[in-house]
Amino acid sequence: MDYKAAGAPKLGKNAPKHQEHNAHGSHRKPFGQRPGKEQLLARMKAAAEAKKAE
Repeated sequence: MDYKAAGAPKLGKNAPKHQEHNAHGSHRKPFGQRPGKEQLLARMKAAAEAKKAE
């Protein structure tokens, strides 16, 4: 019998194992807010138009 495996399982912590080096709000992007949905949609539309033009 494997006595090592007996006992309560360790619960997950719901946290990443490490921090990204360029995460929003870190020292590389101290005041970096995530871009808004409007900015994202505008950027996607501009990329789609550029791809159509090619």
